[in-house]
Amino acid sequence: MNILILGSGGREHSLAWAVKQNPKCDRLIIAPGNAGIAEIAECASLDIERGSAVVDFASAQSIDFVIVGPEAPLAAGVADAVRAAGILCFGPSKEAARLEASKSFTKEICDAAGAPTAAYARFTEAAPAKAYIRAQGAPIVIKADGLAAGKGVIVAMEEATALEAVDDMLGGAFGEAGAEVVIEEFMEGEEASYFLLTDGKTVLPVGTAQDHKRAYDGDAGPNTGGMGAYSPAPVLSDEVAQRALTEIVQPCVDEMARRGTPYQGVLYAGLMIQDGAPRLVEYNVRFGDPECQVLMMRLGAQALDLMQACAEGRLHEMPVHWAEDHAITVVMAAKGYPGAYEKGSTIRGLDALPEDSKNMVFHAGTTEVDGQITATGGRVLNITARGDTLSEARDRAYAMIDQIDWPEGFNRSDIGWRAL
Repeated sequence: MNILILGSGGREHSLAWAVKQNPKCDRLIIAPGNAGIAEIAECASLDIERGSAVVDFASAQSIDFVIVGPEAPLAAGVADAVRAAGILCFGPSKEAARLEASKSFTKEICDAAGAPTAAYARFTEAAPAKAYIRAQGAPIVIKADGLAAGKGVIVAMEEATALEAVDDMLGGAFGEAGAEVVIEEFMEGEEASYFLLTDGKTVLPVGTAQDHKRAYDGDAGPNTGGMGAYSPAPVLSDEVAQRALTEIVQPCVDEMARRGTPYQGVLYAGLMIQDGAPRLVEYNVRFGDPECQVLMMRLGAQALDLMQACAEGRLHEMPVHWAEDHAITVVMAAKGYPGAYEKGSTIRGLDALPEDSKNMVFHAGTTEVDGQITATGGRVLNITARGDTLSEARDRAYAMIDQIDWPEGFNRSDIGWRAL
């Protein structure tokens, strides 16, 4: 098969790494890719949020299968355009992608499906939103309704923070994404990520993970797109996962099908778990980043078979083969992230690191300049390792970090602490 993966981050590097191991993969192109991806696949310059551009490119390159990595092309309807052109595609339609593109739409689906989630209210004006916050009190959660690159959620522990978040969001801090806000109750418990593939009918669990959103050790500092992850997540026991599947995910998938907008692709259910009972925090319509990195490390070549079966509507015949192992990824980010940071610093020492089934550096925000790997993003590298135990995987990952020479970068030193 000739395969095209859309995206440029660590998620797409790990997808490419797993797909390339499968003998079905004849030719692999990533658009636009990054410096790490360029070492294992072809990279192409392409406007991945424009369906017609993706279709024209895929047709010209005889692409058999398109895998959409990030959420923005899905929300823009790229999967619809690819499928309309008769090309196999992994990723939900624009209408189904509203499960991530609109927080209020997700709440509507949960209400209709009877799926447990946080109590909420929706607002487009500041005065009633603030009145609601004062009536509810803090802690409370303020969310921009639309896509805000993982940054449109404020967990306000004080009322003043919540009121300020309303002003920021409705005042244009997140553009159109913040034109409507969803205000939710603060849910107690431990958060984890549950990843499932669905072809619109069958729902197949493909793994659990736990992300670390805060920038600094001890879960301190501002929220980020994710500073590290590990898989599996012990809090998502078999029993809790089964409850999440039967009480939350399957009813929502069934509701989407009932509405005539079946969901096809990966569904990432962010869950809050308290006393063994899961409630939905949010849905994402793509593999998480950096959770994808640990999932791909554990799934390997079978990831392509699963995604293809999902796109072809035959998930019911697919098993998932899990090794009894653990994986961890540690994000190295540019100093200043998630705030202002400098681009263009040189990263040394990557050439000496192992690259095999147990040790990988997935690139997130890099480019190659005059033969040197240069940092071009906020989250720059994902140092990823597997082991028989989580502590073994952690030690392996941090040993790799010790060999990387990048004074302009930083990372958390406690990824996996909850499980360890």
